[in-house]
Amino acid sequence: MHDTPNVIGVSGSLRDESGTRIAVQHALDAAAGAGATVEHIDLREWDLPLFDPDASVADSGDGPELAARVREADAMVLGTPVYHGTIASPLKTALDYCSIEDVEGTTVGILAVAGGGFPTPTLQHLRASVIELKGWPLPQDVAIPDSWAAFEDGSIADGDITERVEELGATVVAYAGIADRREETEQSELATGD
Repeated sequence: MHDTPNVIGVSGSLRDESGTRIAVQHALDAAAGAGATVEHIDLREWDLPLFDPDASVADSGDGPELAARVREADAMVLGTPVYHGTIASPLKTALDYCSIEDVEGTTVGILAVAGGGFPTPTLQHLRASVIELKGWPLPQDVAIPDSWAAFEDGSIADGDITERVEELGATVVAYAGIADRREETEQSELATGD
């Protein structure tokens, strides 16, 4: 883990006025306030062709660079809009470029933004993907239903949602590198015989 936790946020929406992007940035602002260095990966700015395991590096666009940024992160905030009850394809494609070696042990905060009701299935799908990659998803996540009412003038309009998003950002910093700390504790206990 870095001396100062390095937190990246990945927004899975390509919309210009994306509530997902606003929420991820708000979580990153809270992470910065908690002492982390932060980077917002806006997938609109990345060349990520649909993942093809047989493609050469030259045909993988920015996929290898994205995987390298993920590998260097101590923690991540992953945000997705809800499309047909699941993860948006831009975020899924970004995750497809990441291997277990890139994500393993990384603390991950999850949020989902829905145009309608509570996005439970989407949060579960994203959590399952993080677990498959051996990441450490935080036990709490952030659901933002009724996005048409949750955002106004480029910011979060609801105070309760704002508080939950800020808590997510601060918590990823508090638990950044938790897998490394757990390994160190286990090794220490083995060495002392506790």
